[in-house]
Amino acid sequence: MSVVKKQFFPTSDRPEVLVEVQMPYGSSIEQTSAATAKVEAWLAKQKEAKIFTSYVGRGAPRFYLAMSPELPDPSFAKIVIRTDNQQERDALKVRLRQAIANGLVPEAQVRVTQLVFGPPSPYPVAFRVMGSDPDKLRAIAAQVKAVMRASPMMRTVNTDWGPRVAALHITLNQDRLQAFGLSSSAVAQQLQFLLTGIPVTAVREDIRSVQVVARAAGGVRLDPAKINRFTLEGSAGQRVSLSQVGTVHVRMEDPILRRRDRTPTITVRGDIANGLQPPDVSAAILKQLKPIIAKLPDDYRIEEGGAIEKSRKASAAIVPLLPIMIAATLLIIILQVRSMATMLMVFATSPLGLIGVVPTLLLFNQPFGINALVGLIALSGIVMRNTLILVGQIKHNAEEGLAPFDAVVEATVQRARPVILTALAAIFAFIPLTYSVFWGTLAYTLIGGTFAGTILTLVFLPAMYSIWFKIRPTPSQAQSAVNPD
Repeated sequence: MSVVKKQFFPTSDRPEVLVEVQMPYGSSIEQTSAATAKVEAWLAKQKEAKIFTSYVGRGAPRFYLAMSPELPDPSFAKIVIRTDNQQERDALKVRLRQAIANGLVPEAQVRVTQLVFGPPSPYPVAFRVMGSDPDKLRAIAAQVKAVMRASPMMRTVNTDWGPRVAALHITLNQDRLQAFGLSSSAVAQQLQFLLTGIPVTAVREDIRSVQVVARAAGGVRLDPAKINRFTLEGSAGQRVSLSQVGTVHVRMEDPILRRRDRTPTITVRGDIANGLQPPDVSAAILKQLKPIIAKLPDDYRIEEGGAIEKSRKASAAIVPLLPIMIAATLLIIILQVRSMATMLMVFATSPLGLIGVVPTLLLFNQPFGINALVGLIALSGIVMRNTLILVGQIKHNAEEGLAPFDAVVEATVQRARPVILTALAAIFAFIPLTYSVFWGTLAYTLIGGTFAGTILTLVFLPAMYSIWFKIRPTPSQAQSAVNPD
């Protein structure tokens, strides 16, 4: 199993392509709209893009259950593109990624993805850097980011805090404010009026009431060099320049601080290369991060996120049910065979199907995911059913007066044909499911496991039954086996 690819849920077969346009945090919605327009202009020339819809300043509505819409953000836009089929979707996705790599939208971080089955996870591979000091977090996150970017298995590596951005800070001189009869709150209100705007009235437009916002002209309020020239009004109505009562300076700061369990957290995340699976990539990256994790200061840690975290949560939800499932299975078996030894022997044959599952998954290049796990659990029931049939026939033959050795041999011969034919019928029934994106791995698991498990049951169970109950051929049986004539 160590060489089989791991997977949580497969990618969806829906024909949509999703494009995420992320400008630097703090960018205006006008800048985001301009960057989105460049992608739209490129898509308009592609024959595969039948319909595309852009959502600027927020994520798309939840048109698909396994998708988590993004929060409103002026610096974010999402484009949903519909193609006609999976082939067109994949072709468009490859070409769009190539165009982005060639500088289609250099001012933005653009990501091209598709829908995935299973719980929503923004990125397939992610590592959370957690600690108290934002500066230390950024330094550690930079090391993690460098490791991920250096890996050929990763692409579009980024952090959810984004780079630091320039911010205007105004330091007021309290003595000068008092001289002009101003206060800090009065200056803040006037600056808000000039920079952001304040509703001054409302007008009626059809059935809606629309606010009228007053603020400084765009050529003034959007130019940092002109902010010093803003004119304030003192308590006596005098005109005061902002430069007379304060100092305006630019400082780099974090545009957004994210926390998890109240702890500042930077998530370093990225997409994976084609043909790879998130759990395999995440495990490989984690090994490369071991030296960094070993040198972390106290109260700092790195946690795995992404698809592998979702997979562990799902597995943790299944584990409490396994004892109940095993207990119910053993109860049903013992009611059937009425023997503790036989019950244990029947249960011991349940893993035999795994011998056929692994070669089948490797042969058809299929990953082992949640669907394959469900198929493996169902497969154990199929194998144990065949075992129960064989054990029942052995007991029936013994009750008919056959010697123990003959009862085992005759039962195997008598039940071989119905067991094999039933298994073949099941195998052929699973073949159509192999074409399904979602159920394909389950079908391959059941096909390979049923085939190998059935053959091995007919060989393994008679041998184990004979060893378990110490059944040996009589001298005459051994002689006839050596000299059949």
